[in-house]
Amino acid sequence: MAKKKKKLKVIPLGGLGEIGKNITVFEYGDDIFVVDCGIAFPEDDMLGIDLVIPDVTYLTKNKDKIKGIILTHGHEDHIGALPYVLKDINVPVYGTKLTLGLLEQKLEEHGLLDIVELITVKHADVVQLGCFKVEFIRSTHSIADAVALAIFTPVGTIIHTGDFKIDYTPIEGEPLDLARLAELGKKGVLLLMCDSTNVERDGYTMSERTVGQTFEKIFMNTQSRILVATFASNVHRVQQVINAAVKFDRKVAICGRSMVNVVNVAMKLGYMNVPEGVIVDIDHINKYPPEKLAIITTGSQGEPMSALSRMAAGEHRKVEIVPGDHVVISATPIPGNEKFVSRVVNELFKKGAEVIYEALADIHVSGHACKEELKLIHSLIKPKFFFPVHGEYRHLKQHGNLAHELGMSMENIFIMDIGRVLEITDDSARLNGNVSSGRVLVDGLGVGDVGNIVLRDRKHLSQDGLIVVVISIESDTGNVVAGPDIISRGFVYVRESEDLMEEIREVSRIALQKCEDKKKNDWSTKKSIIRDALRDYLYEKTKRRPMILPIIMEV
Repeated sequence: MAKKKKKLKVIPLGGLGEIGKNITVFEYGDDIFVVDCGIAFPEDDMLGIDLVIPDVTYLTKNKDKIKGIILTHGHEDHIGALPYVLKDINVPVYGTKLTLGLLEQKLEEHGLLDIVELITVKHADVVQLGCFKVEFIRSTHSIADAVALAIFTPVGTIIHTGDFKIDYTPIEGEPLDLARLAELGKKGVLLLMCDSTNVERDGYTMSERTVGQTFEKIFMNTQSRILVATFASNVHRVQQVINAAVKFDRKVAICGRSMVNVVNVAMKLGYMNVPEGVIVDIDHINKYPPEKLAIITTGSQGEPMSALSRMAAGEHRKVEIVPGDHVVISATPIPGNEKFVSRVVNELFKKGAEVIYEALADIHVSGHACKEELKLIHSLIKPKFFFPVHGEYRHLKQHGNLAHELGMSMENIFIMDIGRVLEITDDSARLNGNVSSGRVLVDGLGVGDVGNIVLRDRKHLSQDGLIVVVISIESDTGNVVAGPDIISRGFVYVRESEDLMEEIREVSRIALQKCEDKKKNDWSTKKSIIRDALRDYLYEKTKRRPMILPIIMEV
């Protein structure tokens, strides 16, 4: 009898149909390894939520099989969930020097630095993880030290591009190693997993160096203070701001906790070159005339609690926006953040600042490959099967169409959902089942304790407010001793609506009288009757549906 072939399983647990939360599982027999483990930012309706991390129940169940976690680069959407996941799944983590330097800070904050094994790799290194071999291929992205992966499996070679663009003139290091990708393509690649974020954009992504030229023009032509907001992790962008400041004799102050952390790590590891005395403490900025100062800050996405947003609102303790300030927002809004960014831009203009954003100048370039670069990668690698990654569903679909235009059969293109299992042999690939997946919400120190029901309640409270009915009842007789007292929050202002409050009390009293034939201590039934009576009355009277909480106290 023929021995049944083992199949390689590729299981995305995040990063598909969404921006962020990237994590993919590779499994063959008793060996598993994971690529990336990132966060996503909460959507508008996730009230009070700080972060969204992937559901890794499948990994927790199979943690004895996991040989390690491999990181492609140091962005939050690829490493941000590790402190939460490594608490349950303590396995070695492999990454390049800057990627692990950024991760170390996160692990230290969570008290995990001494527990987790971090293994630094360089371009062209190969590591063995059970039956898998993984080679790190030099790549270019909007953060230094990014890598693509060649994964050698028992059924064939997989190439995972990670986030990338083809930048022939990177700020630091050498360009993407196209020669190695072409060499692997010649030998035969079973599956390509490729970044889809910019598939809708024609042409090529501009080099990061073009931004440096724009910064130089801004610094040359500005006689007032300059503030530049960008992603903290974009080390190359920060370096170019510092280069322009040095060239035009300005001191630089760093603002925002994440920005300070990243700059410190990048300088310590040699990824940023800052002459002695250029960086000054944010507390000492008033010692320098405006034309001799630049401030690099977080908040390019208009996040409500970020440094730039607080400056725009006049709530920052150390930096006040004054008329004549030049504010450069060096980033494109992440989908969903456009309103936040435009609100910040409007507030800055109101304060008399000059604001330069992407619509006005080339002060941002993407870190992701556009259509022509993606075509080049497909043409060099010539994979048998293709699985687009990193993007919303439309991006994945368009990337699948692009592969089809380049000659690949639609049967060999897999537009996946998170949790779907792609099973691959050396000559076949098919979807087979699902594993548990989804999102876990982080609120403060609580991980996963806020679910859909809590979010629904928060939404209800935020839209309609709350009415609390407090009644004291004698436990022996069931007679009302005090109340009903009405507390209103977010529904109506009590002093201006005394008549309505009195009517609510009356409706509550009548509802209580209806309960007299019920069991004396059947509090839950009494609460339900009061709640139903008030709900109907308030909707009829106000066309609103506040949350109603009856509280019955025994005395």
